[in-house]
Amino acid sequence: MQFANRVVVPKHVLVRHLDGESVLLNLETEKYFGMDTTGTRMWELLTSSPSVDAAYARLLEEFEVDPELLRTHLTELLSRLLEYGLLNIETDNVGTIPAV
Repeated sequence: MQFANRVVVPKHVLVRHLDGESVLLNLETEKYFGMDTTGTRMWELLTSSPSVDAAYARLLEEFEVDPELLRTHLTELLSRLLEYGLLNIETDNVGTIPAV
């Protein structure tokens, strides 16, 4: 996963926010993924930023965290979401509207 890439939410993914937390459901595979408030904020920024790197920079501004630790956690979250089919990678910014 290159941080220069953008991620997008596939049409077959249902997102529900509940009290600051989120549940993501892949309607094709019926796999779901729950996120706490921090994971939800990561999701919001990942899916609304022009690149993963832009989301990473914003997260560094919002949270007091070691940059390398954040990079590790963000990479792990992205890997799991991609594995579950809850995000897709878009290598070029083609002017799509961010999904939130």
